[in-house]
Amino acid sequence: MDTAIITGASAGIGKAAAQLFVDDGFRVFNLSRRQCDIAAVESIPCDLSSEASLRQALEVLEPELPGAGRIGLVHNASQIRSDRADHCSSADLLEVLQTNLVAANSLNQLILPTMKPGSSVIYVGSTLAEKAVAWCFSYSVSKHAMAGMMRATCQDLMGRGIHTACVCPGFTNTEMLLTHLGNDQQLIESLATNNSFGRLVEATEIAALIHWVHHNPAVNGSVLHAHLGQKES
Repeated sequence: MDTAIITGASAGIGKAAAQLFVDDGFRVFNLSRRQCDIAAVESIPCDLSSEASLRQALEVLEPELPGAGRIGLVHNASQIRSDRADHCSSADLLEVLQTNLVAANSLNQLILPTMKPGSSVIYVGSTLAEKAVAWCFSYSVSKHAMAGMMRATCQDLMGRGIHTACVCPGFTNTEMLLTHLGNDQQLIESLATNNSFGRLVEATEIAALIHWVHHNPAVNGSVLHAHLGQKES
């Protein structure tokens, strides 16, 4: 049975993607601290910022992999902090990199050897994978690195029939973004007017792109931006 393994599928983009894969007949696993409330999704409790928690989750997931058909591995979970280059300790940077980057590598090490042709590895990046703004230092660093991880993954999987891509959302209407903005309505509205449609991207729109990428290997190695046409400053 074709299988989708999605980190952070308890809310936002991950949950919306999980629903699309369920609707498409996939067996879907969610790796996150919270349960996904979609009945068909199988949640494996996991704190991606903790190596010990991740190891425990991988022990639960590993026995399920040999019987899987084609796999869509979606590295979606991440954390964002308000920090700067001159005010971000190496310890804090390491914590963000563990969640946003190292956990993806750990999952790859377990799952890639089991993947059949037609499988995919999809990284959920950000517009900040190729640009930066103030007060998003560790997040920007991690997303730049994620785009590099995707490109390296593409090269290393040549000839195996497994494709990869980095989907980069713009400002998206998710719990994570709204919390990061302190639910400041004025700031939210300001960001919403920063593109040609005058609104935030919806999680379902990014999910639809993730689902499409899995089914379209022609985009192998691509960075795909989905931001409604952001204004360039």
